[in-house]
Amino acid sequence: MTVRSQLATFVGKSSQWFLKNFTKGGSSLPGKLALKIDPNILDSLAKDYEVIVVTGTNGKTLTTALTVNVLKQEFGEVLTNPTGANMAQGIVSTFLGAKKKKNGKNFAVLEIDEASLSKVTEYIKPELFLFTNIFRDQMDRYGEIYTTYKLIVDGAAKAPKATILTNGDLPIFNSVETVNPREYYGFNHEEDHEQMAHYNTDGVLCPNCQHILHYKMITYSNLGKYYCPHCEFKRPKLDYQLTELGEMTNTSANFTIDGQEYGIEVGGLYNVYNALSATAIGRHYGVSPEKIRAGLAYDEKVFGRQEVINVEGKKCTLVLVKNPVGLNQVIDMIGLAKGPFSVVSLLNANYADGIDISWIWDGNYEGFSEMDVTNVVTGGDRRKDMTLRMKVAGIPEDKITEVDSLTSVIDEIKQAPSDQVFILATYTAVIQLRKELANQSYIKGGM
Repeated sequence: MTVRSQLATFVGKSSQWFLKNFTKGGSSLPGKLALKIDPNILDSLAKDYEVIVVTGTNGKTLTTALTVNVLKQEFGEVLTNPTGANMAQGIVSTFLGAKKKKNGKNFAVLEIDEASLSKVTEYIKPELFLFTNIFRDQMDRYGEIYTTYKLIVDGAAKAPKATILTNGDLPIFNSVETVNPREYYGFNHEEDHEQMAHYNTDGVLCPNCQHILHYKMITYSNLGKYYCPHCEFKRPKLDYQLTELGEMTNTSANFTIDGQEYGIEVGGLYNVYNALSATAIGRHYGVSPEKIRAGLAYDEKVFGRQEVINVEGKKCTLVLVKNPVGLNQVIDMIGLAKGPFSVVSLLNANYADGIDISWIWDGNYEGFSEMDVTNVVTGGDRRKDMTLRMKVAGIPEDKITEVDSLTSVIDEIKQAPSDQVFILATYTAVIQLRKELANQSYIKGGM
């Protein structure tokens, strides 16, 4: 370790200690300070770690948490970035707070923002990349899906010996050759049946001949057993596959992967994909099905991912939403719940949320008009846009309440006519709401 890296480490760790003991936040600040002093600090901090990187549009945070729990069953303590600080400075902060094991492998499972991957892999050479999916998301930051995919492929190429473990059901992940070796996971739980994706679906053109892809099975959006009827492009052979989907509720799911039965305590088909990817990582590292089963059964909800908060007897489920595909999966998950229930929708348009909010018009808010929804509360910086979207979706105007503060949002929750409340919020709205809930002592800490 150079003198510069030693100084950067000292300053980073000192600021981390101060923030931990005297403030409530600052998860990325120590990393930012360390990087100012030594831009190459990651090279020193990550030495002797077996690094697994999780990246993609949706599912990064829960997949990371499940993967950590699975690997812990076999290898003991695993370093990770649980606060969702997934850009370069957040990754540095994670390593600054690490304690290496004296015996055995040191694993680090890191959630990394798609646009930050190339910066991180300048200094860290992971052993494995997990690609969850690529969907249209925050186009002001990432651009179209093909631009985003190029970002993560280029980032992975800086560690060419690392395996890319990727979602085989997504056509874009099979659209270009990579310098990295690849393994695939996916669904094989239904008999083949000729079909095509919904007309309002991205990424359904064959990358070879530009014809529209056909499917023999679709899970959601453009994921499934795809093939091109005009050329030889098709879904690759799966190395890890889900062969049976059992009971699924808004709070849990059971399924079979490679002949082994598993379950998770979180609802929605999209979260079954997260469990499948974590299982695939476990099998990649030789973890037994019994230990994987124990890891997936871990029932601590992750920040904003179906987190359940009790507000004066109201069971509030907080869910992060940020793009149309993810939103539609959340609405489908809510549809599995037994009504009646209230819906709170908080829409911000800050940089971390994505400034462009046009995506709400591609989301299926119309689904709520077919459910037992007692009332809808809209809030956030762009609450008027959300109110209009709910009206267009068919929610009666007398069921919609628009509020201008988070204090008012919580007051509306307390007075909700149902005991069950689903809160859909963009990233900064989740953070702001949790801080206000912490101020009112409904949760501990705002992050």
